[in-house]
Amino acid sequence: MQKGKVSFKKEFYNYIENLQDTITSKLEQLDGKAKFKEDLWQREEGGGGRTRVIENGAIFEKGGVNISKVFGELPEALRKQFGVKEGNFFACGLSLVLHPTNPFVPTVHANWRYFEMYDTEGNIVTQWFGGGQDLTPYYLFDEDATHFHQVCKTACDKHNKDFYPKFKETCDTYFWNTHRNEARGIGGLFFDYLKETDEFLIEDRYNFVTEIGDSFLNSYTPIVEKRKALTYKTAHKDWQEVRRGRYVEFNLVHDRGTLFGLKTNGRIESILMSLPPIVQWKYNHQPEKDTEEARLLEVLAKPKNWV
Repeated sequence: MQKGKVSFKKEFYNYIENLQDTITSKLEQLDGKAKFKEDLWQREEGGGGRTRVIENGAIFEKGGVNISKVFGELPEALRKQFGVKEGNFFACGLSLVLHPTNPFVPTVHANWRYFEMYDTEGNIVTQWFGGGQDLTPYYLFDEDATHFHQVCKTACDKHNKDFYPKFKETCDTYFWNTHRNEARGIGGLFFDYLKETDEFLIEDRYNFVTEIGDSFLNSYTPIVEKRKALTYKTAHKDWQEVRRGRYVEFNLVHDRGTLFGLKTNGRIESILMSLPPIVQWKYNHQPEKDTEEARLLEVLAKPKNWV
């Protein structure tokens, strides 16, 4: 291994194994009805994962909290992306998506990941952390958006005051449906390719990413508890399912994680776990003026500072 290149693959995989246990236990307790079903899988080229899916619960219509680690020879698509002719890689991460039944409870997405690439002698030539968490409401409660972002900011500020505004802006830019010219949701954090620099050691990156992962439950579960019992009508559910369609569009057209999984022969059921179970696409659907549905679209048209 090259001097200064310290691998974090064992530490980070152990971390996400424990985090998966913590998150799924809390979500089962919160739902009170459904349990996560576990599915262990292997990848022929190297690696595998532990998929956990919850369906038809009291709160969660569908959701998944998955961990994986994949390794081996770099696929051709990634060799072209990184500008190398050959080499091996290791990647691991936790990815979660939760689609609640109640349209007043937002969908949430989060992931935290680590990547290493090696030369032909097995030396680490590059390594980085990535991840983030973002909220996709169907009906906008300003206090919920503020809470979510405040938790993100507090976690970031423990490491660097510049992180939250930087990664919030990156999130707003990344989760943007360019073909619709609107945001997928109200954002949160997004960071990628966090490498070692003169200012930040790779240990600093590890500590930051795990801080964000540890903050997830506090960012989301209070919102679920506050909104889960709200009464809704068929019209509210229809709007949720129309907006879910925009979520699907982003994941299949723009999402890097989805595309990475497909390019590295990832497990298709785990990759597409993020898609909601019931979705509507209505031709040229527009909400009536001066409604909560219209207000959501106004906010999605221009990212807002919530804290």
